[in-house]
Amino acid sequence: MLSVEGVGEMTGWRNKRLVALAKQLTAERSGRMRIIIATIKSWNIERAQALQKQYAGVHEIVLYTQKAEMTVDNVRHFNPDYILLPHWSYFIPDEITENWECVVFHMTDLPYGRGGSPLQNLIVRGHQETRISAIKVTGTLDGGPVYMKQPLSLAGSAQEIFIRCADIIFQKMIPLFLTERITPKPQEGEPVIFKRRKPEESKITTDMELDMIYDYIRMLDAEGYPRAYLEFGSYRLEFEGADLSGDGQTLSARVVFRNRTKEQE
Repeated sequence: MLSVEGVGEMTGWRNKRLVALAKQLTAERSGRMRIIIATIKSWNIERAQALQKQYAGVHEIVLYTQKAEMTVDNVRHFNPDYILLPHWSYFIPDEITENWECVVFHMTDLPYGRGGSPLQNLIVRGHQETRISAIKVTGTLDGGPVYMKQPLSLAGSAQEIFIRCADIIFQKMIPLFLTERITPKPQEGEPVIFKRRKPEESKITTDMELDMIYDYIRMLDAEGYPRAYLEFGSYRLEFEGADLSGDGQTLSARVVFRNRTKEQE
């Protein structure tokens, strides 16, 4: 049987042990980041899930893929260090952007190319390279301070470019947010504004050269995007999988015929 003194010594040992554990947990939490990744595209979702597995037990990473998940209550409950938004098309409440650091990954070298349809606007302007800008969300569209930039090639189809972009974001950019607090710097230079392109602006016309037709097809050849098209009688011809020959004299592509009359009924 333990004496009163023995009980007191054991209680003291337990208290010291609890204090030590509390200090250990505090130390671990100080280096642990809480991140929300919000995205709607399959290539980003796949990489976000891989990141969750990679950093399991090291950092806490939550993935939002639905509009309904981005609520003030959900964000407040998790209380993230960052909300990272690689290709998120939905409105984010002001209460979230004003109280938590929200980061957008924009596919232009900001302040050049603020606004909608950055990839398509870059390609129709003849750009072959761009930079991915990670910026803080503010009240000015794509006008927030910049955390970092990474170069990106615009070769290939839109799907190929988006996948290449995702690899850079998840392998080179997001890991930096997980290792340190980055202070964003104000954008420098005169802003150039892009307007969001409408589906009817993707119509192929008879005055286009082959290289322009190729660009129109490839810049819309990705998941969730309306294809480049032309009208042929009562049919709408939609194109994908474009390939331009080395001498630029031959263009091949897959085509889908859609009956416009039936679609309008």
